[in-house]
Amino acid sequence: MTSRLRLVAADEPPARPGPDERLYLKPLIEAGTSLASTDSRLLAGTPARFGSVEVLTRGAETVSCASLSLSDLTSWIGRLDQPHAERVLDQLDRLSSPRAPFGGLAMNGGTVMGIVNATPDSFSDGGVALDPCVAGERGRAMAGAGAAILDIGGESTRPGAEPVSLADECTRILPVIDALRGAGAVLSIDSRNAPVMAAALDAGAAIVNDVSALTHDAASLPLVAERAAPVVLMHAQGDPRTMQREPAYGHVSLDIYDYLERRIAACTAAGIARECIAVDPGIGFGKTLAHNLVLLRDLSLFHGLGCPLLLGASRKGFIGTLSGETVAARRMAGSVTVAAWGARCGAHILRVHDVADTLQGLAVARAIEGMQET
Repeated sequence: MTSRLRLVAADEPPARPGPDERLYLKPLIEAGTSLASTDSRLLAGTPARFGSVEVLTRGAETVSCASLSLSDLTSWIGRLDQPHAERVLDQLDRLSSPRAPFGGLAMNGGTVMGIVNATPDSFSDGGVALDPCVAGERGRAMAGAGAAILDIGGESTRPGAEPVSLADECTRILPVIDALRGAGAVLSIDSRNAPVMAAALDAGAAIVNDVSALTHDAASLPLVAERAAPVVLMHAQGDPRTMQREPAYGHVSLDIYDYLERRIAACTAAGIARECIAVDPGIGFGKTLAHNLVLLRDLSLFHGLGCPLLLGASRKGFIGTLSGETVAARRMAGSVTVAAWGARCGAHILRVHDVADTLQGLAVARAIEGMQET
């Protein structure tokens, strides 16, 4: 079961939603058309286009869904009360607006972040790059293959993982950061601990990637604000030890949207510029197979938050469940498929293990999507 709320189809969205009903816009991606529709728009500064939206109305017991063209959407907004109209107009503006550079990189879709795990127990490549020299070689190879960001982590956050000491985490990641300075990619620290973030930033990392969205360590939010570091806020239900114990949602996509919206508000209130925030719905972190598939289906919804969108699904367990491949390192084909889907939905950053294969798949997918009659 993916949701406690019942999803119902509607011919049109409500003209007078109740005060407790919340409205969301999910852009419907145009793909494989001979010509883009005349009133379509680019999605969040990426090559993806949308000419219509699903309007999702969340009530106490149901989520209703109705599709509208952009012209009909404008007419519908004109009939709404002011609070609901302002919320929808704000989302529509964010869907249509390019994103500011993040970590000094243009956010025009499909930026690849290579995963460098300096851990003994990560689900896919634990122990492979525990030696800093090996991790450095892997990171430089990823940068050479086209990774614009290298995400360096010293603590596994796989399901069931136990936390490590701050000293061990720093011992793992700092030599790798040192080895990868000058590799030609922006460095990111994958940590939920403020002292590790601080040490990594001092050593040359530029981006903070926190699976807890700056909630695990109370010192992390003020640290990121003080350093003015770009930060990725990810959703996770529970911590790595508990997150796969019967995860449940009212509506998985809307619950996570609301959570990330609250975390963005908390960060901006603490002094972090919205332009320094990216969001990640957290595939596999406190989600069942069905939850993950719904999130991927609804991925374009998250552009309404107005931040660069990161998708991290590489080699994850749901790919193994769908394909029957029990060895994570052999899930490259499924991972590339998910990355191509993410790019189609306008994901700005794709966090992957297989950089060269992902970029090859994206090049082919983009060529097919972009081939239109003139």
